Amino acid sequence: MLPSMEMKIGIDAIGFYSSRYFLDLKTLAEARGTDYNKFYVGLGQEKMAIPPPDEDIVTMAASAALPLLEGEDLARIELLLFGTESGIDQSKAAGVFVHGLLNLPKRCRVVEIKEACYGATAGLQMAIAMVQRNPEAKALVIGADIARYDLASPGEPTQGCGAVAMLISANPRIMVIEPEAGLFTDDVMDFWRPNYRDQAVVDGKYSTRVYLSALLETWKQYAETSRRTYHDIDRFCYHLPFTKIAIKAQERLAKANGIDLSEDAVEALLADGLRYNRITGNSYTASLYVGLNSLLDLAPDDLGGKRIGLYSYGSGCVAEYFSGIIQPGYRRHIRTAAHRALLESRTELTFQQYEDIFNLRFPTDGEEHKFAQYRTGPFRLAGVNQHKRIYERVS
Repeated sequence: MLPSMEMKIGIDAIGFYSSRYFLDLKTLAEARGTDYNKFYVGLGQEKMAIPPPDEDIVTMAASAALPLLEGEDLARIELLLFGTESGIDQSKAAGVFVHGLLNLPKRCRVVEIKEACYGATAGLQMAIAMVQRNPEAKALVIGADIARYDLASPGEPTQGCGAVAMLISANPRIMVIEPEAGLFTDDVMDFWRPNYRDQAVVDGKYSTRVYLSALLETWKQYAETSRRTYHDIDRFCYHLPFTKIAIKAQERLAKANGIDLSEDAVEALLADGLRYNRITGNSYTASLYVGLNSLLDLAPDDLGGKRIGLYSYGSGCVAEYFSGIIQPGYRRHIRTAAHRALLESRTELTFQQYEDIFNLRFPTDGEEHKFAQYRTGPFRLAGVNQHKRIYERVS
């Protein structure tokens, strides 16, 4: 089958996974001696997902992807791209572990992509290019991360974790990705994590300024290349280090297009796409697509035929504005009930439990270590031996 210039390519299946444990930010606020509204209102965050010691980006990624593969012809999946900034090995791609856990075919390319929170979007666009060349093939794109900052730092309440998996194909059932995009790269130091640090370093106010300025730059190019206006976008999704930044971004974008929106109007416009992130926290590469899942699951009106604007931002920085058209009948193919069940069945941690988990250090002595079993998804990190991570399927 030869590719067509009119071929529709995009997201054929999508799902997300997050830890089964969380800390309420009211608990954190009380322990840190501050008003919880600083987090609930100021950041727009209510809870942060906390991974147990036997959960990492590999187990979360595999747990997000597994349900998408039910009924799929796995032989058609020829590419797995894993966007993350929480890498577990300087050499071996985290996606190779996922490939094995999912029993994907050996005839498959697997690559890990790193550019802060932008990695999954890079994977999405690369996957589309592959399907254009070989329309019979499919690609699995994953974003998975664990956001960690120093205890009692300004970034602490924006921690979280999660993974999103997407199957990319021709004639997708959920969203067709449109070809036009606005791109922006600038060498800045707004957020970084050197190899010798477990926790990220962030200049929060500066990062917000760069995020917003990059939004306008990418939108300008997107509007020029697509010849679309603000009014051609029906709903909006943003990268969400914290949900309040999406409110600021939408206000800024509207103003740049000569539209004056109140904060209440913006919150009403974005609310459906913010809910999941508000109660899971920052998931870096996954967060834009957690927001997309939230919008698809929670929007009361049928989004079939609607254009969704998506803004992806990775500190350092790389940004992209692009759009997609939701396909008629998409609701038959999304995982709303499973996502709600996951979020409603989580276990709340005490502050002491949160700090105990935070202060655990991954063994680096090369000896054999077996990890206690906590509540996880279908996969868990069972231990480590001779510096080799050992994963297992949960019965």
